[in-house]
Formats: sequence, structure tokens, C-alpha cells
Amino acid sequence: MEELVVISGKGGTGKTSLTASFAVLAGRPVIADCDVDAADLHLVLSPRVRERHEFRSGREAVIRPEACTGCGLCSILCRFGAVLSVSSEPDVSPGAADCRDCGYCVRSCPVRTNAVIREMRNASGGEVPSLYAIDPVACEGCGVCVRFCPEQAVDFPETVGGEWMISETRCGPLVHARLAPAAENSGKLVSTVRREARRLAGEQGRGLILVDGPPGIGCPVIASVTGASRILIVTEPTVSGEHDLERVLSLAGHFGIPASVCINKWDLNPETADRIETAARRKGARLAGRIRYDPAFTRAQVREKAVVEIDAPGAGDIRNVWDRLELMKPGDKHG
Repeated sequence: MEELVVISGKGGTGKTSLTASFAVLAGRPVIADCDVDAADLHLVLSPRVRERHEFRSGREAVIRPEACTGCGLCSILCRFGAVLSVSSEPDVSPGAADCRDCGYCVRSCPVRTNAVIREMRNASGGEVPSLYAIDPVACEGCGVCVRFCPEQAVDFPETVGGEWMISETRCGPLVHARLAPAAENSGKLVSTVRREARRLAGEQGRGLILVDGPPGIGCPVIASVTGASRILIVTEPTVSGEHDLERVLSLAGHFGIPASVCINKWDLNPETADRIETAARRKGARLAGRIRYDPAFTRAQVREKAVVEIDAPGAGDIRNVWDRLELMKPGDKHG
């Protein structure tokens, strides 16, 4: 079983458009969208969802108001400012004495948040007077308040951080996911998507897994490429594209994954494209080809189609890149 991961050092280089076209050309592979923070492959492949599953990861503290005695130890120990005092009515007017000029209001002012929590409590009946509450946005799930609360008044439930899905598309099965807003553990969700894609490929006897990876070199990218057969790095002929390509090639070299490089919109700056290819060869990467700038990419997305499914000059370039990738499978000599 082979796993090809399409990644880029930065967003907007065209990797999702290439992945969708490869899915059309590959003959119904298993497809995985590992860009869980901003998944968009479904916009082109129009999937029909067969299965939905909750993604549970991380924990969040919740204070039980009926058990809280108001000792304030959790507030003292929390280094993230997530424990809010709601025991007195604050004055939230500009310049009020309750304002501590802490600079925290840019994200979540405790004084104003306290007032919001109180309004919600009163609207629901307000039978139980809370002394302290947890700001769910500020809570990092470290568990210090749970460990040291003398009354054991802090619960620590597992949180739902998004969902992952298995869908059918015209190009084959698609495993994709959606990370919840402000949720963490994107790397773990990526690993879940890849695991399910491999399971499907094994059950259905498919020899290729095609992965649309996230941009950058962070945790989601590492989770996307670790253990992959090879990667295709999509870049563009700009200063930032050149710099980010160097970082991604270093990442591929660190994990020992064979890497190929494709330059999208190369004709916008041919000199930089030449320089990028020279640098890629120097780092041991293979050259998968070039794709011209073509407005048909946008037209195809609007029509929910891959570029190779419409009549466009760029479609021929993509087919050439795919054919070259087929000739450069692991173990072959550099092309």
C-alpha cells in the first residue's frame, strides 16, 4: 500500500486543487483530507457523508457551584487566568474600580466575563450562587484546579473537539474531519483520519492513499507525513514560497521521506522558479514538474470540479506532473 501526501510550506499554493485532480487521475484511491483546521477538499469532490464520529480529545475543568466553598485556591493556582470570581457584582463601566488594568481584556476580560456568566445564571433561574467559574476559552486543561481543590468541586470531563467523517465521492472514498473552533490536538485528529484511511484501503484492497496535507511544518504536518511512502511539495515562485519550501524539505529529510517538488504558477516568475528547482535538487528532492498560472483553477472550483475535469491548459500540466510521479515511485532513480 502506497501513501502519497501533498503538502506545502504555506497556504494558497494550490495543493488541494492538485490533490483533487490526482484523485480523478488515480483511479479511485482512498482520499484523506488532513487539513483539519481548514478542510476544503470536500468543496471540489462533493462528498456524500456515510459516517460521522465525534472527536474527543483533551479535558476542560468545570466547577460544580453547589460544592464550591469559595476558598479561591483554584484562582490562585491557575496560571492561565481561567478561574473567574463571580461572588460579587462588578462594575464594568469604563474606568471603574473593578478594572485592574491587566491588559487581559484584549481577549477575555475577567470582569466583563463575570458579568456575562452572572446574566446567564440569572436567566436560567439562578438558584445556586456560584462563587467561582471556569472560562472555557482560557482553560488549557492542565488539571491543576482539579488536583488541588480541597472540596473536590472541580470536574474534568473529556471535551468534544470536532468530528471526523467517512464519505463517498465520484473519485473514491474520502476520510475527512473538522476541528472545532478554538479546539486543540489537531495532530491527533490528523492521525485519526490517516488511520481510518489506511483501514479503508486495507478492507477494500486499494493500493493508493492520497492525502491532502496541511500547510506549514507544525504538528498537523508532522502527523500527516510520518510513515508516508513519499510526499509532493507544492510551492510557488515567490520569496516566501522559496523560504517555506526549504523548511519543508528539511522536515522531509529529517524523517527520511522521499520528496518531490512541483512549482505552481511558475510562469509568474521564471527566474525564481529556476532557482527553486536548483535548490530542490541540491537538497536531494526530485522535480515533479511545473504548472502554469491558469484562471481555470478558480472556474473549476466554482463548478465543484477538479481542474483535469474541465478543458484548461493547466489540466495538461497537472497530468504531466501525475505521470512523472507515477514514474518516480519509491526505489526508482531520480528523474
